[in-house]
Order: sequence, then structure tokens, then C-alpha cells
Amino acid sequence: MRRIIEILGSSLNLTWQEFKSHKLRTLLSLSGVGFGILCIIGVLATVNSLEYAVQQDVKSLGSNSIYIDKWEYGGGADYPWWKYVNRPSPKYDEMELLKQKVPAIGFIAFTAAINGTLEYNGSILSGLNYYGISEDFNRLQPIEVGYGRYFLPNEFDQGTGTIVLGYMVAENLFGSDVTKGLGKTLKLKDGQRVSVVGILKKKGKSMLGGWDYDNNVLITRNFLKQLAREDWAGPSILVVGKEGITIAQLKDELQGAMRSIRKLKPTQEDNFALNDIDALSGFFTDIFDGVNKGGWAIATLSLIVGMFGVANIMFVTVRERTSQIGLKKAIGAKKITILTEFLLESSFLCIIGGMLGLLVVLLISFILSAVLGFTVFVAPGIILLAITICIVVGILAGIIPASIAARMDPVVAIRTK
Repeated sequence: MRRIIEILGSSLNLTWQEFKSHKLRTLLSLSGVGFGILCIIGVLATVNSLEYAVQQDVKSLGSNSIYIDKWEYGGGADYPWWKYVNRPSPKYDEMELLKQKVPAIGFIAFTAAINGTLEYNGSILSGLNYYGISEDFNRLQPIEVGYGRYFLPNEFDQGTGTIVLGYMVAENLFGSDVTKGLGKTLKLKDGQRVSVVGILKKKGKSMLGGWDYDNNVLITRNFLKQLAREDWAGPSILVVGKEGITIAQLKDELQGAMRSIRKLKPTQEDNFALNDIDALSGFFTDIFDGVNKGGWAIATLSLIVGMFGVANIMFVTVRERTSQIGLKKAIGAKKITILTEFLLESSFLCIIGGMLGLLVVLLISFILSAVLGFTVFVAPGIILLAITICIVVGILAGIIPASIAARMDPVVAIRTK
């Protein structure tokens, strides 16, 4: 162990001396390694952070949930929108029938949304969505009332003009003390007056742009019917199964029940979509895997360039230290000791280049976090991976120069000037 520590210390000291003696040459040679590590850490950190943010948004749609809709969730150039556009929209009555026909259902809710505005004391907020929801919606979605209360059962039944505001909506209308909005009367886009009964806790920006509760308004489904035609409001039915029921089982039962409710013949295709949120999560995972592969391809090219730069440094170093190597071998240093010292030195050089790349990534991550609207973080596993890559690149770059040094004849090496 003592011998290993001595070799490590000697290699680290020689690396530092090399860096101090030839700063410009060393930095230029390490730039390739640094850029390669910058690409690897930068791509992995950004993609992992983005994937985490998107997957959290997907989970906010309801894990182990199924959305019954006319549209298949997804996209792409081959998306057959013409196939889905003429399908009938889900109806509230269908939701009630599903409750009776599918015992595997744990909770089920109906929702629809229309665009609108809110007005208070001359201030108007536009570009909002009014989400018309049924009674169990809060059991399927991660919404939490921070101030005031949720809708009462009689408000769902009667469709009274009560609303629950998203946090940012309340803040824009009433200032930082959002509680001032409780009990206030607001105007909707058609001049209809509503009363604020609750304000949701702040959730943060959504990457998917779907259920952006902070910037929108919740109303009851029966109240939304007074504002617009329900089938024009993008209705859907949200379903989550009972504990112990798999998504596949729930999907099968829902498919049979919906076909029965819509009286479809055995030869007819489904005229509805059962969108599995977990499958949507897998869709995004595939996309991010592709981006990661592209980042690795760029990084590999940079690391190869950097490896040749480090190898060049090591060849020059071996030539400059030839007499020292001969002296070490003459007093008993073994080949493996010389080989190990030079491999460790090349590895340390690559680690220095990697650390420079890491510092740049950390700086960029702070900037991107402020610009992109989600936190870009560098996970410890990514840093460990980068260090491992630096060591591997260092060994590959130094193996030939180190082998040359280890095989030198001590007498010839000592005489070399």
C-alpha cells in the first residue's frame, strides 16, 4: 500500500510540474478532452434534467391513469389526425355508465376546457383556460387548495358560479397576498360574474403545457355547460383503477364497456382512444435516448482528438525524461513501476481536462436554469462517469509512451541528453 501511495504521489507531482512548465502546450492539448467531457456532461445533464421535468409533468397527468378521448395522444409526421377528428367526443353520461359497468374503476372524472379571460377592477387576464371538472377530479390529479376551499357537492350538482384560481392567476389579479382574492367577484369573458372560493398551491411551470394549474381556472362541469357547448370543449374522461388492478386489465375492461356503450359491432373499429399515461412516459424516454446518443457521438469524436493531444504530451515527456528513466531503472525501478507512473500521469492530465469541462458545464447549468424555466442539474452519477472516462482516455493515450519508457535500456537512457 505504501508503495502504491508513493507512485501516486510521484505521478501527481510530475503531472503538476509538467503543467507548470508548459502551461500553454498542456492546456491546448487538454482542450480536446475538456470539450469531450463538456459535451458528455452537458448533454447528459441537460437531457436528464429535461427528461426529469417532463416525466414529472407526465406523472402530474396521473400515474397508472387512462384518458378516454377521441384523440390518440402522441404526434409526429405520420399522425393520422383525419382518422380521429370525426370521432364522437366523450360524454358525461358515458362516464356515469362506465361507473356502473366497470368494477375495476377506482376513481373516474370528466373534464373539458375552454379559453377565456378574467376581469377584476379593470385588470383583465387573457389566454386562460377554464377547466370544467366533475366531482372526483381532485382524486385523479395532484391539485391542492392552498387557500380557501374546494368545490362543494351542491356546487357540482347545481353548476353555481364559483371558481378556484391557479396561484399565478390570483397573484396577477390581487398581488403577492393572494388571500385577498378569496370571496371576490370576478367577470368572465361573457360578462358573467363568479365568486372566488379557493386558490391552488403553486406548482411551477409545466414542460408539457398541459394541466398548467398555476395559470388557469377551475370551474364545475355543470357551470362550463352554461358557457359553451361541451362537445366543443375538448372533453375527456380520466380513469384510475382500483389497487391491485393493472393498466392492462383496466384498459381491457374499459374498451369492452365503451364498445358496448357506443353499440359498436364486432367488425367496427374503436371510435375512441384509451391513452395510457405510462405509455406516454415511455414515448418521451425513447426521444431522450436518441438525443443522448447524438451527444455521445459528438463527445466521442472530441475525446479521440483529446486523446491524441495527451498522447503527444506523453511522447514529449518520455523523451525529455529519458535520462531520469534510465537512472530510476539503474537503481532498481521495475518496468511495471515506470509503466504505472506514466499511465497515472496521463490519467491525471485527462482528469484536469475533464475538471475544466465540468466547471464550464456547472457555469452553463446556472445560466440555462434561469433561461429554460426548469432546473438543470449535474447528477453525481454523471460526474463519476466523466471521471471514469477521463481515466480510460488517459490510459489509452499513455499506454504506448509508457510502454516505450518501461522498455528502455537503463545504460542507453542514462547517456541520452
